Amino acid sequence: MFNLSENKYGLHIIIIVVLLILSFITIAPVLNMVLLGAMIAYGVRPVAGRIQTKLKYPSISIILAIILVVIPLILLLGYVFWDISNFATMYLASNPSGSEVTLDKGFSNIVGSLPVDVQLTAQNFFNSISLYLQEGFTYILQYIVALAKSFSDIIIKLFVLFCSIYYFAKDGDGVWEYLFAFVPDAHKDFFDKTIDEIANVLKSIFYGHFLTAVIIGIMAGIGYALLGYQFALLLGVITGILQLIPIFGPWPIYWGLAAYDVFVTGNVVQAVLTLIWGFVLSLSDMYIRPALAGKYADIHALILLVGFMAGPYVFGIVGFILGPLILGITYAVIKSLKEELESDNKGDTEEY
Repeated sequence: MFNLSENKYGLHIIIIVVLLILSFITIAPVLNMVLLGAMIAYGVRPVAGRIQTKLKYPSISIILAIILVVIPLILLLGYVFWDISNFATMYLASNPSGSEVTLDKGFSNIVGSLPVDVQLTAQNFFNSISLYLQEGFTYILQYIVALAKSFSDIIIKLFVLFCSIYYFAKDGDGVWEYLFAFVPDAHKDFFDKTIDEIANVLKSIFYGHFLTAVIIGIMAGIGYALLGYQFALLLGVITGILQLIPIFGPWPIYWGLAAYDVFVTGNVVQAVLTLIWGFVLSLSDMYIRPALAGKYADIHALILLVGFMAGPYVFGIVGFILGPLILGITYAVIKSLKEELESDNKGDTEEY
């Protein structure tokens, strides 16, 4: 049985554990913003370092880096929500009763062009797809309404996010040094290797996946705009988000647009051009992703897939970022431990 009198630091540990639990309960509502701030600060610090070579004041450099990195993201998200709300307004204005759905008409046209013996099966299949799409559309609308209602919460979380980015970018090294003070000397090498592995994983995820998604999203938005699609920027953002998910990529968007052109508007030429552009996007992904991430850690696609899918359930919409990052860091820690165990076993074998 644990005896406090026999352990010099036993009471200290109990007090610290209790305080850590209370602290976690306190910051739980904004924990996702703190974690997201730490991750964004990792990308802000190199930008701030370059700015600081021109300026004397690190605080000003960090603030300018935040403006350069974070503000455009927030403006883009604001535009996306604005575009979705405009699309929803147009949809409800053109179809107030919900009795006429263009998508259902398109599916009916597709079913009508099929052989009679497969029409019933195809109709059931398209009905299921239509139901899932409508449920997804309803969820997006409800989420936008919930965001509008919780405006004060958004302001608080954004404030916490900016503060977290600033202080992690400014004092991030101090945090690591503080934590390392509690690491026994015998384990410092392991933690040094672990930190290096985590850095490689973060670079691999950022350069190989997030940056690739940004590039593909920008290319997609420009292509959709040139092809004359309405809400081209929104389509580009959605393409970039799908690009993050390993088994998806941009193909659901350009195949969906091509199907819409063929079966709803009858514009076959635009459908062909859209597919060609979609294939260009897919081929670009095959080149860009390995070129950016190949020199860093190679993370299995299943880890990223689970992170992207499960993250939003735990952390909300920012889970698309935090999910794969947390699993990637866990992968780095386990990999570092595995390499240390293999090194120890190899050393024991050689001694034997």
